[in-house]
Amino acid sequence: MDFRLLGEFEAVHESRPVAVGRRQERQALAALLIVPAGRPVSTDRLVEAVWPDDPPRTARGTLHTYVARLRQALDPYGVRIVHVGDGYRIDPGPATVDAYRFRELAAAADTTADPAQRARLAAAALALWRGDLPADEELTRLRLRLAEGYARLRLDAGDSAADLLPLARTYPARERLAGLVMTALHRERRRADALALFSRVAGALAESGGEPGPELGHLRDQVARADPALDRPTAPGYAVRVRDEWLPWLTGGHPALEFCNTYAGWGAQRPRRAPGGGFRAEWLRSYRALAVWAGHVDLTDDWVVTRLLTAARRDPVAAADVLAEARELRTHLYACLTDDRDAAAFKAVADAAESAARSATFARGADGLGGWRISPSAGLRLPVRAAALSAAHLLADPRRFTVRACPGEHCGWLFLDEQGQRRWCSVGTCGSA
Repeated sequence: MDFRLLGEFEAVHESRPVAVGRRQERQALAALLIVPAGRPVSTDRLVEAVWPDDPPRTARGTLHTYVARLRQALDPYGVRIVHVGDGYRIDPGPATVDAYRFRELAAAADTTADPAQRARLAAAALALWRGDLPADEELTRLRLRLAEGYARLRLDAGDSAADLLPLARTYPARERLAGLVMTALHRERRRADALALFSRVAGALAESGGEPGPELGHLRDQVARADPALDRPTAPGYAVRVRDEWLPWLTGGHPALEFCNTYAGWGAQRPRRAPGGGFRAEWLRSYRALAVWAGHVDLTDDWVVTRLLTAARRDPVAAADVLAEARELRTHLYACLTDDRDAAAFKAVADAAESAARSATFARGADGLGGWRISPSAGLRLPVRAAALSAAHLLADPRRFTVRACPGEHCGWLFLDEQGQRRWCSVGTCGSA
């Protein structure tokens, strides 16, 4: 059974909704589930959750009756409600609870140093919310804090965070969130929406006798005069813009190598500076970037990329899992290509390639030549399967023995050197170091 609390209460078993008690019984159940796993809830707190305004004199006795009914309804699903002191604790057993998962992802995001991974975890956590939950202040505060950090990460990466506008409108007193969303709207040339959001914030604060702080007021002035200082960060060095995503120059000579080169500085144990200035970063910052990259290197067609982007918006959690799978495959492939003796890495790539081959079809391309392509039926996993298939082709090609890693101290990009004459990954980058 799945319990969904982050929005309107739902109980689902094997993809079908389950009616669990009456409205007040479900309120009691939600109050038991919303707290961190294993934490008991006092009877007084449960009474307050069921009758927030005017509890009847028989509230405690009625609550015990509700709990007895819930026990009977949930027992077939392995969910237990245990009496603890002056209250109850729920043991969900095999059931999943979206509030538990949200806390886990939020905690992981807080402790992750890598910005791209932190953004992925935050996105997965925020995607669990299907509506607002004003009744639980602790979870709501955590959600808003996570959203603010996520917006900052996206803006710093040159992405947009304008999709957080509905959340900023719902909680206008969160000035930091409003400021981040206003910046995102400015970058999308939606200055009227940004100024409208400021007015909403000002109105909400005025109701309690306050006003926007000087930082938000300054931002409002910047938006009003279209200050270029609010624009996206300058383009990363040696990058191209594709579908509003920054992707690295193609320097490897083969799609499988370009896949490896979406992250530079593989051997770095600490942040290193990139050739030409700036820190090396993760190019595949989101599933969107992964899908756009697959089309950019011709591993799939443009119309397929469009379909993938739509599917990723509908299921961001699954998209984030595919992105993690792609990064893991990339790590194994890099190890394969730089160390012939790494049998474990080769097997990992081979397993991924065999799985990809099962969804591949041989089709005629626009140039009249036939080739293997991953079928769109692969869904969100299409880009990672296409990368695995490309990796298999390279590992079976004699050119694999001409792969070189750039010796630049802060690089390590891979490229084909069929003439045995190249030393650096590309002219104008490490070649001038």
